[in-house]
Amino acid sequence: MQKERIALVTGGGRGIGREIALELARRGCSVALNFSRSEKAAEEAAAEIEAMGRKAITVKADVSSAAEVKEMFAFVASKLGPVEILICNAGITRDNLLMRMKEDEWNDVISADLSSLFYCAKEALRPMIKARWGRVIAISSITGLIGNPGQCNYAAAKAGMTGFIKSLAREVGSRGITANAVAPGYIETDMTSVLPPEVREAMLKNIPSGRTGTPSDVAKAVAFLASDDSEYIQGQVIAVDGGMTM
Repeated sequence: MQKERIALVTGGGRGIGREIALELARRGCSVALNFSRSEKAAEEAAAEIEAMGRKAITVKADVSSAAEVKEMFAFVASKLGPVEILICNAGITRDNLLMRMKEDEWNDVISADLSSLFYCAKEALRPMIKARWGRVIAISSITGLIGNPGQCNYAAAKAGMTGFIKSLAREVGSRGITANAVAPGYIETDMTSVLPPEVREAMLKNIPSGRTGTPSDVAKAVAFLASDDSEYIQGQVIAVDGGMTM
């Protein structure tokens, strides 16, 4: 990072979000780690960041709630300053075949994965526009690019992120703000570790790089998009998937 920036990572306590927070701190950012349930994990990540000599805070908020998002941004601003780099990483899955999918399974995923991006980006924009600098980065998924059986809700939310990011980029691109997305492929996390061996082997056959991805692979792509070096990259979706969707 060319200048110390203030970053907010939603879902920053575990998995990909945690590694993004740590990578941004390594590059000079002060980081606010949002969590909903994983308070201990978020506190541990914050302590690791502080050990680097960087500022870190944790903030509990349900990002599917507009009111809680507003309170979260006010809290971060009071402790660190206005958010300059927004990483919308928080999300959930509620997998089911469409014929069996309950209304709650649809609504919960759309709220947590897509509406949260709307609430967070809206809160972040005004200070970014005033400063004429900002980064909005959505963590999407290759599921939003190619679909996946049993994930109509998740795929719709992640594909919706793409349309949102492209439209936002057109709205604010002339104000020194970039809006982009990163779409992880098969990444080794708690979520993927429970997959049966035969499913893992089938996935690996479709990855030209010949290996699964790591949270660090995603975090490095996000850190680049958060930096000044990416200032002419706008409205893009970068698939970090070893070529899986190529």
